[in-house]
Amino acid sequence: MNLTDLDSLRALFAKGGISVTEEEYSRLVRYADLLTDWNTRMNLTAITDPEGIAEKHFYDSVYPFFAEDILPQGASLIDVGTGAGFPSCPLKIFRPDVKLTLLDSLNKRINFLNTLSEELDFGAECIHGRAEELGRAPGYREQFDAATARAVANLSALCEYCLPFVKVGGSFIALKGSDGASELKAAGNAVKVLGGEVTLCKEYALPNGDGRCLTVIKKIKATPEKYPRNKGQMTKKPL
Repeated sequence: MNLTDLDSLRALFAKGGISVTEEEYSRLVRYADLLTDWNTRMNLTAITDPEGIAEKHFYDSVYPFFAEDILPQGASLIDVGTGAGFPSCPLKIFRPDVKLTLLDSLNKRINFLNTLSEELDFGAECIHGRAEELGRAPGYREQFDAATARAVANLSALCEYCLPFVKVGGSFIALKGSDGASELKAAGNAVKVLGGEVTLCKEYALPNGDGRCLTVIKKIKATPEKYPRNKGQMTKKPL
C-alpha cells in the first residue's frame, strides 16, 4: 500500500474540514499505487512518499474545492495540462458528480490517465493534445462549466490556455503556489482581454505550511476568436 493509513489520512483531511469514507480512502490508495507503479517507468511525479502523495497531491487537489463553493453539482470540468491527474482526479473521488475531461500534451501521460479512469471508473475523456489547439476546436471551445489547472504555467498564459474552454457564466479555477497573488496582478490585462473577471483570490497554506493561492476567474463574455494564440506568440507577446 503506497499511502498513509486511513486514520492518518482522515486526520490530514480533517484539517481542511473534509471527511473521508472508507470507499474514498480505498480509491485514493489505488490511485497512489498506480501513480507510484507507473512512475517507475515514466516521469509522472517527483513526490513518491506516502505522506507527500497524501498532502501535496491529494489534499492539495481537493481542499480548494471544499473550502469555497466554486464548482456546481454536475459541472463539466476540463483539467488543462493535468499531468498525473491533478487536481481533477482526486477531486472526482470526492465529487463523483463532476464530468471530467483530462487534457495533456504528452501521450504517455494520457495512457496513464486512461488506465486510472478505467480502474477507478471515472468515465473521463482523456485527450492527447495542446490547449492552444484544442481551445479553438468547436467541440471544446466554450463548452465547459469550468476549467482548472495546477501550477502549469504563469497565470497570464494559463488564462489564455484555459478561458477559451469555459462557457460564459462558467469559471477558470487556478491552483497556484505562494506567488499566485502577485501573478494575478500581472495577469490583469489577460483576464480582461479573454473575457474574464476575478471573483476570488484566496491565499492559504497546506497543513505542512506550504503557501498556496486559489484564484477563480468568472467568464463574463466570449473570448475573442484570435485567442488562444500559439505558444510562440504567447511567449513573444504575453497579454
